[in-house]
Amino acid sequence: MIVVTGATGNVGRPLVQALIEAGEPVTVVSRRGIDVPAQVRFHQADLTEPESLKPALHGAEALFLLTSPDFMANGNLNDVVDVVRAAGTRRVVLLSSQGVGSGRHPSNLEDAVKQSGLEWTMLRPGNFSSNALVWAEMVRAQRMVAAPFGDVALPAIDPADIAEVAAIALREPGHGGNIYTLTGPVPISPRQQAAAIGDALGEPVRFVEQSRAEARNQMLGYMPEPVVEATLGALGTPSAVEQRVSPDVERLLGRPPRAFAEWAARTITAFK
Repeated sequence: MIVVTGATGNVGRPLVQALIEAGEPVTVVSRRGIDVPAQVRFHQADLTEPESLKPALHGAEALFLLTSPDFMANGNLNDVVDVVRAAGTRRVVLLSSQGVGSGRHPSNLEDAVKQSGLEWTMLRPGNFSSNALVWAEMVRAQRMVAAPFGDVALPAIDPADIAEVAAIALREPGHGGNIYTLTGPVPISPRQQAAAIGDALGEPVRFVEQSRAEARNQMLGYMPEPVVEATLGALGTPSAVEQRVSPDVERLLGRPPRAFAEWAARTITAFK
């Protein structure tokens, strides 16, 4: 049995599907009731209340651990790890961030898992292709993208690729103690992303460059302030490491990571 937290998100949904297709028994965990495929077990739990996770872990060999932004303010991963260890689950795959490796984000979540005594694997994705969904409303209404740092390019990662890597780390031996940095195939700027969305729509999408302050005010509506500052730092003044294409996706999946244009074409209905 494999347990997937964050099962309703951009990574969790394709991960559950990948595990089903591989014939794995899956339990999905969410804070709210959701519809799940008939062959999947559902358990409602909140990681800020670790004991609520306990029933989902009965008979589980592996856990995909994804924490929400509000968990950073209200949760304690050491308590979650204690419940996981007591349940006899032996393997944890944590969705972390490339920002931990670059020093932009704190390492406390990774530290809790590393010190747990469990077999662990860290996934450190960089900029998600799906972050572009924040532009969906303005593209639908105005055929426009407004974003800061228009010509700063980062290798955006398709969440479906993260999910496929996670499925391998959860199912197969040999990934314990490894840290995988997950990126897309080439760096791409916000201006180029807007053009790719326009290509998928079949009509132009105008790019408008925001100031850092404008972007900060907008992001504070859905991110904690420390995460906003770290994110703007990575987007505006990325290090050479943050702009580098990692070989990990291709090495693990046996194919190049998906390009942003492929993600845009697959999700274009969100922008119509």
